[in-house]
Amino acid sequence: MTAGDGFLSGSFAMDHYDVVVLGGGNAGLCAALSARETGARVALLERAPETEKGGNSAHTGGAFRVAYDGVDDLKRLVPDLLDSEIETSDFGTYSAEDFFDELAVQSQYRADPDVLDTVVTDSLDTLEWMTGKGVRFMPIYGRQAFKVDGKYKFWGGLTIEVSGGGLGLVDALTRRATKDDVDILYGCRARSLTRNGEGWQVHCASGQDYTAGSVIIATGGFHANLRWRTQFLGPGWDLAKVRGSRFNTGDGIELALDVGAAAHGNWSGCHAVFYDLNAPAMGDINLLNMQKNYFHLGVVVNADGERFFDEGVDFRNYTYSSMGARVLKQPGGVAWQIFDQHSEHLLPDEYRIRQATRIEAGSLEELAGKLDGINAKGLLNTLNAFNHAVDENTSFNPAVRDGRSTRGLGIPKSNWANPLTKPPFVAYAVTCGITFTFGGLKVDSQARVLDEDDQPIKGLYAAGELVGNLYFVKYAGGAGLTSGSVLGRIAGQDAATLTNTDS
Repeated sequence: MTAGDGFLSGSFAMDHYDVVVLGGGNAGLCAALSARETGARVALLERAPETEKGGNSAHTGGAFRVAYDGVDDLKRLVPDLLDSEIETSDFGTYSAEDFFDELAVQSQYRADPDVLDTVVTDSLDTLEWMTGKGVRFMPIYGRQAFKVDGKYKFWGGLTIEVSGGGLGLVDALTRRATKDDVDILYGCRARSLTRNGEGWQVHCASGQDYTAGSVIIATGGFHANLRWRTQFLGPGWDLAKVRGSRFNTGDGIELALDVGAAAHGNWSGCHAVFYDLNAPAMGDINLLNMQKNYFHLGVVVNADGERFFDEGVDFRNYTYSSMGARVLKQPGGVAWQIFDQHSEHLLPDEYRIRQATRIEAGSLEELAGKLDGINAKGLLNTLNAFNHAVDENTSFNPAVRDGRSTRGLGIPKSNWANPLTKPPFVAYAVTCGITFTFGGLKVDSQARVLDEDDQPIKGLYAAGELVGNLYFVKYAGGAGLTSGSVLGRIAGQDAATLTNTDS
C-alpha cells in the first residue's frame, strides 16, 4: 500500500516493522523488495511527495552497466530480443574483468576492491532478478550504438537500459513493491535515527515514529545541499545547477554519522556534467534531457574562444562526469559545444529537445557572431588551427577509439577529430549540472555500514549514491544504478535475515 504525509491510508498505522528502508529510488526499492521476499515486514519511508518519487533514479536515462559474456547472457535480461536485432547488432562482450578494471581505473584504484567485486560479480544475476520484479530492459540503440558496416556497434561498456528510462524503472519497482505489500510512506522525512534495544527507531518530521530490527539507508548523496556543496566540494559549487532530485541533501548520511558510522570516500568529488545553460536551477522530472554529453564528437570552447581539454581522450561514458567541474572553472562558468555535419546527425535526443540552447549558422564567422559573450576572434583562431591540425588520413569511426586525432596543438584531440568544414554549424551553450556526490558512508560487501573501527553497526545498512566505497575522481556511466541494485538487494536480504534470526 502507499501513503501520503507519513501515514498509511485505509489501514491502522503500525509503527513497528522488521525492516525500514529510507529512500525510494532504485537502491531503496530493490532493498525493500529483497527484504520482503526474504519474509520481512517492510516500510519504505520516502521524503518526497508521491508526485516527485524516485530520487535521482527517476532523473536518469535508465542505463545499467552489466558484465556479460555474449548475447546469450543479454537474452536473460532482454528475453524478447528479436533474431533480427541479433543479426544486425554487434553486442560484443563486457567481461567481469573489464567491468572491474574500468571502475578501478576511474577511481584511480581507490575503490574498495571487495565491494567493487561484489557489484561486478552480482550484476548479471541482480538485473535478471529485477526482470522478475517487472523491470523491462532493452538495448540502448538510441544512445550507445552507432551503425558501422551495416551493424549496430555498442560502445563504452553500456548495452542495456530500462524501458521508460529512470522513471520507468522507478514505476516498475514501485508497482511490484505495492503488490508485495511493502508499506510506502511518502512525505516522510527521517529526522533522527536512534538505537532502540536490539533495533532502531526512526523519527520523522511528521511526528511519526517507526521501529525496526534493521534500517537500510538509501537516501542518496548531498548534491542538492547548497551549504554542503560549498563546504565539501569547494568555492563556486553553490553556483552549479542541480541536475537530479532536490531532496538529496545528505539526510541519510548525517543520520548514520550521528550514530557512529564512518565518513568515507571522495567528499570533495562529484558527478557533474555539461548541462544546458538555460536549464532550471533545480532538476525537473518533466525536463530530463538537459545534459549535453556527446561533446566527444565535436569541439568545446570557453568564453575566450579557447579549447580547454581533450574532447576525445576516451568515450564520453568515462569522461562526462568530470565535465561539470571543468566548465565551472572557465570564465563565467560557461562553454559552447560546436559541431558540423560530420557528426551532428550522430547526436542523441538530448540535443534535439525544444528547450536546448542551440545556435545554428552557415559559416564559422556567422556562428562566432551569434554566440553571446564569447571572444569571436579567439574562437575563429581556435577553430581554424583545429581544422588544420586534424589527421584526415585516419578514418572516422564513432563506435571505437579510432585514433583520428590532431597534430601540433597545445591541447590535442585524441580520437574522433573532424575538421569543422561542413555547414550548417551548430553550437550548444552549456554550464555545470551536478548529478550526485561521491562522498558518503563506508560499507562492506554485505552493504553493512561500518564504524570508525571498520566494524559493522548491527542492523544498519546502506546502498546507492551515499556509499562512499566506489567513486573517486571519475564515474563510469551506468555504474550507479547497477551498484544501487546489487547492494540494495544484498542489504534487503541480509537485513531481513538478521531480523528473523534475532526474533
